[in-house]
Amino acid sequence: MDKKLVEVVAAVIENENNEILCALRSPVMVLPNMWEFPGGKIEKGESEYEAIEREIKEELKCSVKATEIIGKNTHEYENIIVSLTAIKCILVEGEPIADEHSKLIYLKKENLKSLIWAPADIPLVEKVISSNR
Repeated sequence: MDKKLVEVVAAVIENENNEILCALRSPVMVLPNMWEFPGGKIEKGESEYEAIEREIKEELKCSVKATEIIGKNTHEYENIIVSLTAIKCILVEGEPIADEHSKLIYLKKENLKSLIWAPADIPLVEKVISSNR
């Protein structure tokens, strides 16, 4: 059986203290209680930038502007293949609210590895840590 490929975008949102927003998946989500960069699936006809701006509005109830692609990673899970694109985003309006997630925290880049990340996010965490401005 061929696994379905799912195209997903993830927001790397940095606050004024150079900390990165991390989201804890809720117990009812797939991959419960693992950390991720918030985001979601790209819908038909959407660009990656449009998708992440829409997803963040839906999930975190705030507005971001997508600025650049940090990296991509494809990860094969048991039932699906996820193609994940991490996009650097700037918070434009509002503050992120944990609506679907259990918890949101901001962490310094050097502390990101202290969390248990969803497998698809791990290589992107590395990219975020090594990306300097």
